[in-house]
Amino acid sequence: MTQPFPFSAIVGQAAMKRALVLAAVDPSIGGVLALGDRGAGKSTAVRALAALLPPIRAPEGCAYNCEGEGGCPACGEAPRKTRARPTPVIDLPLGATEDRVTGALDIERALSHGEKVFEPGLLARAHRGFLYIDEVNLLEDHLVDLLLDVAASGENVVERDGLSVRHAARFVLVGSGNPEEGELRPQLLDRFGLAVEVTSPRELSERVQVIRRRDAFERDRAGFVAAWRGADGKLRRRILAARERLGEVETSDAVLEDVARLCLTLGADGLRGELALMRAARALAAFGGEARVTRAHLREMASETLGHRLRRDPLDETGAAARVRRGIEETVPA
Repeated sequence: MTQPFPFSAIVGQAAMKRALVLAAVDPSIGGVLALGDRGAGKSTAVRALAALLPPIRAPEGCAYNCEGEGGCPACGEAPRKTRARPTPVIDLPLGATEDRVTGALDIERALSHGEKVFEPGLLARAHRGFLYIDEVNLLEDHLVDLLLDVAASGENVVERDGLSVRHAARFVLVGSGNPEEGELRPQLLDRFGLAVEVTSPRELSERVQVIRRRDAFERDRAGFVAAWRGADGKLRRRILAARERLGEVETSDAVLEDVARLCLTLGADGLRGELALMRAARALAAFGGEARVTRAHLREMASETLGHRLRRDPLDETGAAARVRRGIEETVPA
């Protein structure tokens, strides 16, 4: 297996890296969208995440990444022993067919043995992990609709070719793309808990550092990965500690009122914005080792959780980020 670039070795891109780490701390935040310049490290960061994430436990040979509690299409109803395996980070190619995504009849076994056997798709492989879509803004509409259905229910249902299969499909959706090449459908945009803008480094020293590290990685992958293994291991331990601490972080009624007031002020559609902001702020507090969510956490995460949910106002030419900052100063002062 090709070794990915170490997550800790990525230069800059603090907002994108933080968003991915918080999604790893609390997957219920709802996924990460990274939009911006080509060649700015979006795909590199997502693929680096695979080596950073703590393992999951699943029965050996289970293609559905189930938890071994029974009810899995592959493992049956009885509980099974589990083993550690890497957290899945699965790529969804733009040209993928619906059968490849959802799963379908295993044609080879049907023709050679006359058996109707379901072959799991990408959604099964991504269960309890991350599903990554590069150039997500170019994804075909029928796949967007499919992903929206599965993301809402947490379950993939396939009924065709004489098969009826139902399996859990809960994953963190991660998308990247360049907005200049096409806009994202609002329905899919709203499914991402966090959205960050990614730009190429503007400082000369940062650009030189990017070149130096990438060149070192390509010359000696094993040596470069080994040199950064300690930093990645430290970050992995922080993620695990934050997961353990997450349920104990206090979110007071005053903080919830701040969340709701800010979303009302900004006119954010629906209630997903409130939930994403609350969960992201709580994950940030847990990752920082803090016992309670404060206004400082809300202010830090407001732009990433709310900016992409704002309606376009023809009378207000300021960008979403500026509108969020203005709303923060009005409703959640420091």
